[in-house]
Amino acid sequence: MVDHGIISASHKDRMDFTVPDLNVAIDYFEPDSECSSDEAVTEPVGEKKHGHQMLCLGVMRAQEIARFLAKRLGVFLLVGIVMCGAATSLAQNETTPGPSTPGQAIPGTGGVNTFAGSVPAKLVPGVVPLSLRDAIDRGLKQNLGLLLSHSDIRTAEGQRWEQLSALLPHVTAAPYLAESKINIAELGFSGLASTLHLSPSIGPFSFFDARANVTQTLFDWKSINATRAANQNLKSVSYTFKDARDLVVLAVGYTYLQAIADEARVETAAAQVNTAQAVYDQATDQVSAGTSPDIDGLRAKVELQTRQQQLIQAKNNFAIQKLTVARVIGLAPGQEFEFTDKSLYEPFDGITVDEALKRAYASRSDYQAAMADLRAAESARKAAFAGYFPSLSFDADYGAGGSHPSTATQVYDVKGTLSIPIFLGGSVRGDVLQADARLEQSRERLDNLRAQIDSDVRAALLNLQSASDQVNVARSNIDLSEQTLTQSRDRFSAGVTDTVEVVQSQESVASAHEQYISSLYSYNYAKISLVRALGTAEEGVKEYFKGK
Repeated sequence: MVDHGIISASHKDRMDFTVPDLNVAIDYFEPDSECSSDEAVTEPVGEKKHGHQMLCLGVMRAQEIARFLAKRLGVFLLVGIVMCGAATSLAQNETTPGPSTPGQAIPGTGGVNTFAGSVPAKLVPGVVPLSLRDAIDRGLKQNLGLLLSHSDIRTAEGQRWEQLSALLPHVTAAPYLAESKINIAELGFSGLASTLHLSPSIGPFSFFDARANVTQTLFDWKSINATRAANQNLKSVSYTFKDARDLVVLAVGYTYLQAIADEARVETAAAQVNTAQAVYDQATDQVSAGTSPDIDGLRAKVELQTRQQQLIQAKNNFAIQKLTVARVIGLAPGQEFEFTDKSLYEPFDGITVDEALKRAYASRSDYQAAMADLRAAESARKAAFAGYFPSLSFDADYGAGGSHPSTATQVYDVKGTLSIPIFLGGSVRGDVLQADARLEQSRERLDNLRAQIDSDVRAALLNLQSASDQVNVARSNIDLSEQTLTQSRDRFSAGVTDTVEVVQSQESVASAHEQYISSLYSYNYAKISLVRALGTAEEGVKEYFKGK
């Protein structure tokens, strides 16, 4: 394991340093005085000698010269070059995304894999044209995460009815007709039958009773607050469903934009192959004519094959990304389709941070859901504390009863019950403690989400501005690099230069196109991230993405 960012010296003229984030360690060795004049023994700094396990690096005179140059000039120059390269590489990685990696997670969905899946639709013959809006519409119908969220609404509705039933009247009816014959001895009156000269069995005789029973809770503060909590929970789940629709828009937009970026990379790679082929043909002709050395032809051939490899990889990435899009939006397995929105660059009308935050707090469904969760937790806490309070209920029945239906008369019972809790073994206190904990968690989640919304909005606006500037610079860079390539090819045709300059120009063109594709993808994804942060994903896509 390499330590990052450490420069140390154990004794004079011996240094060991490493460069952060590059996993590179460079050791400078000092000749050991115990070596012979023909050998220089070296040991990395920080390691102790073990026996005679030493590395001899050559003649003492040559080592001394190398050490002098390294000490006086080479070490610091090398450190500067490596550190500069590291900073440039990190800066590029942070600002400009590279080609897509097939199978990578969808950002913004919290790592929830359900939004990467769907319930497939039926197979449609032919090739289906697919715009960004069409893809979003399909995702809103077939995406698995949204379908499961809709099921959560039905579950919350069921829980609400369960709590509400405690406050609603319960009406039941249980009519019955019975005929019985009993044994006196079985009832404990064995001597009575002999004393009174009665039969040991009495009967048969019949019973009939048909009543409707009504039970109604007149007052139960616990049930009232439990019902209120269930109502707020239903609202929270409904807002979560709306938020899931925004997440579907984000997931579909992410995969669609990645796909058209990969498609653009295929087209760019194909154009670069054609350019490399033309340069190779030109170099071959000049080599055959004796105006260029063989190495120019070899160099052009290597460049051509490198571009061909990149084209193969780009096609594979695009094909896999199309599969990802199909899974997110619910296309049938094996469905052929093509993307109709090729280049989605449209200027964005600016919005201030304060205005964006105001819209986000008013529109974000997850924020509304968090506030509903807080209200539900407050009602649940009141319901738990209401376990200490008495409750009042009403019970009545009315119907007909007698020995036989033909002789039945009207019968009824009316009863009111006041239930007063005296000692419940600490169960109410346990419910209150749990409710307090859930209430505190709900408050903390709401505070965290409010801060997260602020961060999402500000980050989206910053990314949008940065990506817009990158697109403008990348466009200019493409023009400049293509002009450079044209001049390099002309110079090579005139025999002024060799293929090194042409290959370097080709690399510049390829890099410029990749930067443009990446910056354009970043720009469009920043717009989708912004409308998601504002809580208006569905409306925002229609507003900011006109298509084509």
